[in-house]
Amino acid sequence: MGIDVVQTAVSPALNTLGGQGWRQAGELGVALLLAGAIGLERELRQKDAGLRTHTLVGVGAALFMLVSKYGFTDVLEKGLIVLDPSRVAAQVVSGIGFLGAGLIFVRRDSVRGLTTAAGIWVTAAVGSAAGAGLLVLAALVTGIYFVITLILPVLRRHLPLAATGSSTLRVRYPDGHGILRQVLNEATQRGFAIDDLATEPVKSGAGDPADGGEPAMVAVTMHVHGKRPVSELASALTELDLVEAVVAANDQTDE
Repeated sequence: MGIDVVQTAVSPALNTLGGQGWRQAGELGVALLLAGAIGLERELRQKDAGLRTHTLVGVGAALFMLVSKYGFTDVLEKGLIVLDPSRVAAQVVSGIGFLGAGLIFVRRDSVRGLTTAAGIWVTAAVGSAAGAGLLVLAALVTGIYFVITLILPVLRRHLPLAATGSSTLRVRYPDGHGILRQVLNEATQRGFAIDDLATEPVKSGAGDPADGGEPAMVAVTMHVHGKRPVSELASALTELDLVEAVVAANDQTDE
């Protein structure tokens, strides 16, 4: 029974020293620069996967593509052994998913790390494109990445809120003065619903406060959601008597 085979043709000009010529080195260099640019953006945002991780992913993906294209030319034999360089690209796509999955964290109703995981995935694609010699496409996708991560968030801030946003508030105050009741009243009056609440002592009292001693301090952490900016609620809470500090953070689902 005959088997039709197609042998991969490798131009000697592009396969200097068995696929280790200046062109291949240049493609690795492009992957290094583009992946490093993406990683630098993540590093400046102080993400767990930053400059080193993204650079390694991009360069590694590029090397895999180069190995797939040129690494087996010495075993090619017309009519007997055929190589398909595209198979490595498919394995990079599936394999990088395990690394991206390790960057995603779920806490209560918030999800962290999605943008970083997607950035790892795109960086692998950029590196693969550079390794395959598609330098224009690799540079174009890198530019698109920066448009998505730097410009779209600015436009997003100007969109009307279609749904409630979840935020975390941490309020510190002296214990025993009924301040928690005031905090809860302020939140509900401003249209915020409280999903979860936990209090913890942060400082023990030293002596009797009536005699000049330091009172015991308590911190309450609340997960709230509402259609109004949480910064507005935080500003109102700082105006309450005896409230020492208020920290607010949005529970974003795409970072």
